Amino acid sequence: MKFDEEAYSLGMSAGFEFDTTTIRFSYSSPTTPSRTYDLDLVTGERTLLKEQEVPSGHNPADYETRRIFATAPDGERVPVTLLYRKGLALDGTAPALLYGYGAYGIAMPASFSVSKLSLVDRGVVHATAHVRGGMDKGYAWYRNGRREHKPNSFTDFIAAAETLVALGYTGKARIVAEGGSAGGLLMGAIANLRPDLWAGIVAEVPFVDVLNTMLDETLPLTPPEWPEWGNPIADRDAYDRIASYAPYEQVGAIAYPPIFALAGLTDPRVTYWEPAKWVAKLRATKAGEAPLYLKTHMDAGHSGASGRFDQLKETALSYAFALKCMGLA
Repeated sequence: MKFDEEAYSLGMSAGFEFDTTTIRFSYSSPTTPSRTYDLDLVTGERTLLKEQEVPSGHNPADYETRRIFATAPDGERVPVTLLYRKGLALDGTAPALLYGYGAYGIAMPASFSVSKLSLVDRGVVHATAHVRGGMDKGYAWYRNGRREHKPNSFTDFIAAAETLVALGYTGKARIVAEGGSAGGLLMGAIANLRPDLWAGIVAEVPFVDVLNTMLDETLPLTPPEWPEWGNPIADRDAYDRIASYAPYEQVGAIAYPPIFALAGLTDPRVTYWEPAKWVAKLRATKAGEAPLYLKTHMDAGHSGASGRFDQLKETALSYAFALKCMGLA
Protein backbone atom coordinates (compact mmCIF):
# COMPACT_ATOMS: atom_id res chain seq x y z
CA MET A 1 0.00 0.00 0.00
CA LYS A 2 1.60 3.24 -1.15
CA PHE A 3 0.59 6.82 -0.44
CA ASP A 4 1.75 10.11 -1.89
CA GLU A 5 2.20 12.13 1.30
CA GLU A 6 5.45 12.06 3.27
CA ALA A 7 3.74 11.60 6.64
CA TYR A 8 0.39 10.03 7.47
CA SER A 9 -1.50 7.88 9.96
CA LEU A 10 -2.63 4.42 8.84
CA GLY A 11 -4.74 1.89 10.70
CA MET A 12 -6.51 -1.38 9.91
CA SER A 13 -10.06 -2.05 11.03
CA ALA A 14 -10.99 -5.31 12.73
CA GLY A 15 -11.94 -7.98 10.20
CA PHE A 16 -14.51 -10.54 11.31
CA GLU A 17 -14.88 -12.29 7.96
CA PHE A 18 -12.31 -15.06 7.42
CA ASP A 19 -13.14 -15.98 3.85
CA THR A 20 -12.59 -12.62 2.15
CA THR A 21 -10.13 -10.86 -0.13
CA THR A 22 -10.96 -7.42 1.29
CA ILE A 23 -9.48 -5.51 4.20
CA ARG A 24 -10.71 -2.20 5.61
CA PHE A 25 -8.28 0.52 6.64
CA SER A 26 -8.31 4.16 7.72
CA TYR A 27 -6.02 6.88 6.46
CA SER A 28 -5.41 10.46 7.48
CA SER A 29 -2.57 12.97 7.46
CA PRO A 30 -2.03 16.47 8.80
CA THR A 31 -3.55 17.76 5.54
CA THR A 32 -6.12 15.01 4.85
CA PRO A 33 -9.22 14.32 7.00
CA SER A 34 -9.78 10.73 8.09
CA ARG A 35 -10.90 8.40 5.30
CA THR A 36 -12.06 4.77 5.50
CA TYR A 37 -11.36 2.48 2.56
CA ASP A 38 -11.94 -1.11 1.51
CA LEU A 39 -8.93 -2.60 -0.27
CA ASP A 40 -9.32 -5.55 -2.64
CA LEU A 41 -6.18 -7.63 -2.10
CA VAL A 42 -6.54 -9.32 -5.50
CA THR A 43 -7.01 -6.29 -7.73
CA GLY A 44 -5.49 -3.61 -5.46
CA GLU A 45 -8.58 -1.44 -5.97
CA ARG A 46 -9.50 0.93 -3.14
CA THR A 47 -13.08 1.93 -2.42
CA LEU A 48 -13.68 5.06 -0.35
CA LEU A 49 -16.46 4.34 2.18
CA LYS A 50 -16.42 7.33 4.48
CA GLU A 51 -14.62 10.66 4.87
CA GLN A 52 -14.48 12.99 7.84
CA GLU A 53 -16.44 16.15 7.14
CA VAL A 54 -15.07 19.56 8.09
CA PRO A 55 -18.19 21.75 8.41
CA SER A 56 -16.30 24.98 7.77
CA GLY A 57 -14.79 23.54 4.60
CA HIS A 58 -11.31 22.23 3.93
CA ASN A 59 -9.12 21.82 0.86
CA PRO A 60 -6.12 19.52 1.48
CA ALA A 61 -4.37 21.02 -1.56
CA ASP A 62 -3.98 24.29 0.37
CA TYR A 63 -1.55 22.66 2.80
CA GLU A 64 1.81 20.93 2.81
CA THR A 65 2.82 17.92 4.93
CA ARG A 66 6.52 17.16 5.31
CA ARG A 67 8.58 14.61 7.24
CA ILE A 68 12.08 15.81 8.02
CA PHE A 69 14.75 14.41 10.33
CA ALA A 70 16.77 16.17 13.01
CA THR A 71 20.15 14.83 14.09
CA ALA A 72 20.38 14.31 17.85
CA PRO A 73 23.69 14.88 19.70
CA ASP A 74 24.40 11.12 19.64
CA GLY A 75 23.70 10.88 15.90
CA GLU A 76 20.18 9.43 16.02
CA ARG A 77 17.76 10.74 13.37
CA VAL A 78 14.65 12.18 15.03
CA PRO A 79 11.50 12.32 12.84
CA VAL A 80 9.66 15.64 12.72
CA THR A 81 6.24 15.99 11.06
CA LEU A 82 5.39 19.39 9.60
CA LEU A 83 2.17 21.07 8.51
CA TYR A 84 2.01 24.52 6.92
CA ARG A 85 0.11 26.41 4.25
CA LYS A 86 1.33 25.84 0.72
CA GLY A 87 3.33 28.78 -0.54
CA LEU A 88 4.55 29.84 2.93
CA ALA A 89 7.92 31.60 2.68
CA LEU A 90 10.48 29.32 4.34
CA ASP A 91 12.96 32.08 5.10
CA GLY A 92 13.09 31.78 8.88
CA THR A 93 10.46 34.42 9.55
CA ALA A 94 7.43 32.17 10.15
CA PRO A 95 6.52 31.32 13.74
CA ALA A 96 6.22 27.67 14.70
CA LEU A 97 4.50 25.53 17.31
CA LEU A 98 6.57 22.45 18.19
CA TYR A 99 4.71 19.66 20.02
CA GLY A 100 6.35 16.78 21.87
CA TYR A 101 5.58 13.95 24.30
CA GLY A 102 8.10 11.10 24.45
CA ALA A 103 7.08 8.62 27.17
CA TYR A 104 5.44 5.25 27.87
CA GLY A 105 6.08 4.04 24.33
CA ILE A 106 3.23 6.19 22.99
CA ALA A 107 3.79 7.16 19.36
CA MET A 108 2.51 10.49 18.06
CA PRO A 109 0.43 9.84 14.91
CA ALA A 110 0.72 12.11 11.89
CA SER A 111 -3.05 12.46 11.76
CA PHE A 112 -5.57 15.18 10.93
CA SER A 113 -6.61 17.87 13.39
CA VAL A 114 -9.01 20.71 12.62
CA SER A 115 -7.70 22.69 15.59
CA LYS A 116 -4.17 22.86 14.19
CA LEU A 117 -5.51 24.54 11.05
CA SER A 118 -6.47 27.62 13.10
CA LEU A 119 -2.75 28.15 13.71
CA VAL A 120 -1.59 27.12 10.26
CA ASP A 121 -4.08 29.44 8.54
CA ARG A 122 -2.42 32.31 10.42
CA GLY A 123 0.97 31.48 8.94
CA VAL A 124 2.25 29.19 11.71
CA VAL A 125 4.30 26.07 10.98
CA HIS A 126 2.94 23.21 13.12
CA ALA A 127 5.58 20.60 13.96
CA THR A 128 5.53 17.38 15.95
CA ALA A 129 8.86 16.04 17.22
CA HIS A 130 8.73 12.24 17.51
CA VAL A 131 11.30 12.09 20.29
CA ARG A 132 12.66 9.02 22.02
CA GLY A 133 10.47 7.69 24.80
CA GLY A 134 7.67 7.08 22.31
CA MET A 135 7.62 4.06 20.03
CA ASP A 136 7.63 6.02 16.77
CA LYS A 137 10.68 4.10 15.51
CA GLY A 138 10.07 0.84 17.33
CA TYR A 139 10.58 -0.54 20.82
CA ALA A 140 14.23 0.50 20.99
CA TRP A 141 13.10 4.11 20.42
CA TYR A 142 11.03 3.78 23.60
CA ARG A 143 13.72 1.99 25.58
CA ASN A 144 16.28 4.67 24.70
CA GLY A 145 14.04 7.42 26.07
CA ARG A 146 13.16 6.01 29.49
CA ARG A 147 14.88 5.62 32.88
CA GLU A 148 18.64 6.17 32.48
CA HIS A 149 18.11 7.33 28.89
CA LYS A 150 15.38 9.88 29.67
CA PRO A 151 17.54 12.93 28.79
CA ASN A 152 17.47 11.74 25.15
CA SER A 153 13.85 12.93 24.98
CA PHE A 154 14.96 16.45 25.87
CA THR A 155 17.96 16.65 23.55
CA ASP A 156 15.88 15.14 20.70
CA PHE A 157 13.30 17.92 21.11
CA ILE A 158 15.97 20.62 21.17
CA ALA A 159 17.59 19.11 18.06
CA ALA A 160 14.19 19.23 16.31
CA ALA A 161 13.85 22.94 17.13
CA GLU A 162 17.37 23.71 15.94
CA THR A 163 16.73 21.83 12.69
CA LEU A 164 13.56 23.83 12.03
CA VAL A 165 15.64 26.99 12.39
CA ALA A 166 18.51 25.68 10.26
CA LEU A 167 16.15 24.72 7.41
CA GLY A 168 14.34 28.05 7.42
CA TYR A 169 10.97 26.80 8.65
CA THR A 170 11.16 29.23 11.57
CA GLY A 171 13.62 31.36 13.51
CA LYS A 172 15.26 31.20 16.92
CA ALA A 173 12.90 32.50 19.63
CA ARG A 174 10.04 32.18 17.11
CA ILE A 175 9.04 28.71 18.40
CA VAL A 176 6.34 28.01 20.98
CA ALA A 177 6.85 24.59 22.56
CA GLU A 178 3.82 22.56 23.71
CA GLY A 179 3.45 19.34 25.67
CA GLY A 180 1.20 17.80 28.29
CA SER A 181 1.57 15.32 31.17
CA ALA A 182 4.88 13.53 30.52
CA GLY A 183 5.20 15.98 27.64
CA GLY A 184 4.90 18.69 30.31
CA LEU A 185 8.01 17.22 31.93
CA LEU A 186 9.62 17.65 28.52
CA MET A 187 8.51 21.30 28.52
CA GLY A 188 9.99 21.93 31.97
CA ALA A 189 13.27 20.29 31.01
CA ILE A 190 13.73 22.17 27.72
CA ALA A 191 12.87 25.44 29.49
CA ASN A 192 15.81 24.84 31.84
CA LEU A 193 18.18 23.57 29.15
CA ARG A 194 17.57 26.04 26.32
CA PRO A 195 15.39 28.97 27.41
CA ASP A 196 16.78 31.06 24.53
CA LEU A 197 15.14 28.87 21.85
CA TRP A 198 11.51 29.50 22.74
CA ALA A 199 9.08 32.34 22.17
CA GLY A 200 6.86 30.66 24.76
CA ILE A 201 6.01 27.34 26.40
CA VAL A 202 2.60 25.72 26.93
CA ALA A 203 2.76 23.05 29.65
CA GLU A 204 -0.54 21.19 30.10
CA VAL A 205 -0.94 19.16 33.32
CA PRO A 206 2.88 19.03 33.42
CA PHE A 207 4.64 16.23 35.32
CA VAL A 208 7.28 18.61 36.66
CA ASP A 209 7.75 17.42 40.26
CA VAL A 210 9.09 14.02 39.22
CA LEU A 211 11.52 13.38 42.06
CA ASN A 212 9.16 14.14 44.94
CA THR A 213 6.34 12.20 43.31
CA MET A 214 8.54 9.13 42.74
CA LEU A 215 9.67 9.36 46.37
CA ASP A 216 6.09 9.24 47.69
CA GLU A 217 5.06 5.59 47.55
CA THR A 218 1.74 6.41 49.26
CA LEU A 219 0.53 7.93 45.99
CA PRO A 220 -1.35 5.10 44.24
CA LEU A 221 0.26 5.71 40.86
CA THR A 222 3.87 6.01 42.07
CA PRO A 223 4.93 2.31 42.34
CA PRO A 224 3.58 1.47 38.84
CA GLU A 225 5.64 4.40 37.50
CA TRP A 226 9.02 3.19 38.81
CA PRO A 227 9.70 1.01 35.72
CA GLU A 228 9.36 4.13 33.56
CA TRP A 229 11.44 6.60 35.60
CA GLY A 230 13.34 4.52 38.15
CA ASN A 231 12.85 4.05 41.89
CA PRO A 232 14.68 6.82 43.75
CA ILE A 233 13.79 5.26 47.10
CA ALA A 234 15.72 2.04 46.47
CA ASP A 235 18.26 3.23 43.92
CA ARG A 236 20.67 6.12 44.60
CA ASP A 237 21.60 6.33 40.93
CA ALA A 238 17.92 6.75 40.03
CA TYR A 239 17.61 9.50 42.65
CA ASP A 240 20.60 11.42 41.28
CA ARG A 241 19.49 10.92 37.69
CA ILE A 242 15.93 12.18 38.23
CA ALA A 243 17.19 15.10 40.32
CA SER A 244 19.51 16.10 37.47
CA TYR A 245 16.61 16.76 35.07
CA ALA A 246 13.43 17.16 37.15
CA PRO A 247 12.07 20.61 36.22
CA TYR A 248 11.18 21.57 39.79
CA GLU A 249 14.64 20.75 41.12
CA GLN A 250 16.39 22.47 38.22
CA VAL A 251 14.60 25.82 38.36
CA GLY A 252 17.22 28.56 38.43
CA ALA A 253 17.76 32.30 38.08
CA ILE A 254 17.21 31.98 34.33
CA ALA A 255 15.50 34.38 31.91
CA TYR A 256 12.74 31.93 31.05
CA PRO A 257 10.42 32.55 28.10
CA PRO A 258 6.71 33.19 28.73
CA ILE A 259 5.12 30.07 30.24
CA PHE A 260 1.48 29.00 30.44
CA ALA A 261 0.85 26.08 32.82
CA LEU A 262 -2.51 24.32 33.10
CA ALA A 263 -3.57 22.04 35.95
CA GLY A 264 -6.67 20.06 36.92
CA LEU A 265 -7.89 20.04 40.52
CA THR A 266 -9.10 16.42 40.35
CA ASP A 267 -6.20 15.11 38.25
CA PRO A 268 -5.21 11.65 39.65
CA ARG A 269 -2.10 11.32 37.45
CA VAL A 270 -0.40 14.68 37.78
CA THR A 271 -1.63 16.12 41.06
CA TYR A 272 -2.60 19.79 40.88
CA TRP A 273 0.13 20.83 43.31
CA GLU A 274 2.89 19.82 40.89
CA PRO A 275 2.36 22.67 38.40
CA ALA A 276 1.40 24.96 41.33
CA LYS A 277 4.72 24.29 43.10
CA TRP A 278 6.64 24.65 39.84
CA VAL A 279 5.07 28.00 39.01
CA ALA A 280 5.59 29.26 42.57
CA LYS A 281 9.29 28.34 42.46
CA LEU A 282 9.68 29.89 39.02
CA ARG A 283 8.11 33.14 40.22
CA ALA A 284 10.42 33.24 43.23
CA THR A 285 13.59 32.32 41.35
CA LYS A 286 13.52 33.24 37.65
CA ALA A 287 15.19 36.25 36.11
CA GLY A 288 13.58 38.59 33.60
CA GLU A 289 10.04 39.90 33.23
CA ALA A 290 8.50 37.30 30.91
CA PRO A 291 4.90 36.50 31.92
CA LEU A 292 4.19 33.28 33.79
CA TYR A 293 0.62 32.02 34.05
CA LEU A 294 -1.03 29.20 35.95
CA LYS A 295 -4.62 28.14 35.27
CA THR A 296 -6.15 25.45 37.47
CA HIS A 297 -9.41 23.91 36.23
CA MET A 298 -11.51 23.48 39.34
CA ASP A 299 -13.76 20.84 37.76
CA ALA A 300 -11.35 18.94 35.49
CA GLY A 301 -8.94 16.04 35.74
CA HIS A 302 -5.98 14.84 33.69
CA SER A 303 -7.68 15.10 30.31
CA GLY A 304 -8.80 18.67 30.81
CA ALA A 305 -12.30 20.05 30.47
CA SER A 306 -15.09 17.58 29.71
CA GLY A 307 -17.45 18.13 26.83
CA ARG A 308 -16.52 18.86 23.24
CA PHE A 309 -17.10 22.62 23.37
CA ASP A 310 -15.27 23.09 26.68
CA GLN A 311 -12.32 21.18 25.26
CA LEU A 312 -12.32 23.50 22.25
CA LYS A 313 -12.32 26.51 24.56
CA GLU A 314 -9.35 25.05 26.42
CA THR A 315 -7.46 24.49 23.16
CA ALA A 316 -8.34 28.03 22.09
CA LEU A 317 -6.89 29.39 25.34
CA SER A 318 -3.58 27.59 24.78
CA TYR A 319 -3.47 28.70 21.16
CA ALA A 320 -4.31 32.30 22.12
CA PHE A 321 -1.30 32.30 24.44
CA ALA A 322 0.87 30.80 21.69
CA LEU A 323 -0.28 33.39 19.15
CA LYS A 324 0.42 36.18 21.62
CA CYS A 325 3.95 34.89 22.12
CA MET A 326 4.38 34.75 18.32
CA GLY A 327 3.22 38.33 17.91
CA LEU A 328 0.10 37.28 16.00
CA ALA A 329 -2.44 38.36 18.60
